[in-house]
Amino acid sequence: MNASPSASPSTSTSASPTRPHGPLRVGLIGYGLAGSVFHAPLVSATDGLVLDTVVTSDPSRQAQAREAYPDARIVSTAQELWDLAPALDLVVIASPNKTHVPLATAALNAGIPVVVDKPLAATAAEARELAALADRTGTFLSVFQNRRWDNDFLTLRRLIADGELGAIQRFESRFERWRPQLKGGWRESGAPEEIGGLLYDLGSHVVDQALVLFGPAVRVYAETDVRRPGAEADDDTFIAVTHANGVRSHLYVSATTAQLGPRFRVLGSRAGYVKYGLDPQEAALRDGQRPGGEGPWGEEPEHLWGRVGSGESPLTGGGAPVPTVPGDYPAYYAAVAAALREGGPAPVTAHEAARCLEVLEAARTSSRDGVTVELSPTLS
Repeated sequence: MNASPSASPSTSTSASPTRPHGPLRVGLIGYGLAGSVFHAPLVSATDGLVLDTVVTSDPSRQAQAREAYPDARIVSTAQELWDLAPALDLVVIASPNKTHVPLATAALNAGIPVVVDKPLAATAAEARELAALADRTGTFLSVFQNRRWDNDFLTLRRLIADGELGAIQRFESRFERWRPQLKGGWRESGAPEEIGGLLYDLGSHVVDQALVLFGPAVRVYAETDVRRPGAEADDDTFIAVTHANGVRSHLYVSATTAQLGPRFRVLGSRAGYVKYGLDPQEAALRDGQRPGGEGPWGEEPEHLWGRVGSGESPLTGGGAPVPTVPGDYPAYYAAVAAALREGGPAPVTAHEAARCLEVLEAARTSSRDGVTVELSPTLS
């Protein structure tokens, strides 16, 4: 996919985020995993949005996009998209990580509303610069953190809000996989400019969730390892976060886990919550299912529900099963559409992304130097 930001849209014309009639027209840059599995299907399933243009230079991906979205224009370069800028209301950047900042900068300078896949940038400083640019230009900017709408996360937020667990003491979150063979590509590259590795990939999710639940981080310790033969980037990482409110988050991301642990183990003063298994929405999207299609969206069977209890193991039937709140990835783009139409807040802001990146940077420093990194809660 050629997403070169060397040429950018003219600043004299920009998209209209308040188009009075008809759906808001979306341009999508990138049709790899993020673009084809997440963004294109979710945009197309959202009332008030229409997938207008897809950018990918890969011929096979162009053919896939044409088949899946016959009404969309397929172009090869970002410049071709910029040439269409006056006809677009939103640009979604789902291209490789290293292109996020230059492409988002070009869109914001042209006054085009933009959604950027996580991670927004390589550093918190870059994320804050984008946030400042969005503020100066009065342009909408949001970051796609879809895991805030995972079924288990929504369930846990409800349990915490209802006080069922008491005061939270420790939050354990695992995003683990068993992928002993390398896939190759930029996600597994060790080149710093690629922003690859699991710390910035799955780590962006687990850190964001921890900060949403428990607030600013004041201390970070991490262990990042490269386990698989021939691997260049971290594929087995642990992050310990101490929050300003005293909660400790222990976060695991791995591609080398032969036996998967619980997705969540949350320990409170009154009870604990243990939940196994991943939210089913990604698997459904990969299988070609779409929100609004046949059957309920985001629901999981009863045998996968988590359990709440104290003093007993959920593996032996201890604790009470808790119905899992259905996952709701469509809520993200519904909130984007509402914000563009009505001027509301972005569902995930660049400032929030910067706070997440600050923790990821601290984790990288901690692992490299073998130290614990102190953070200011006013920055986090």
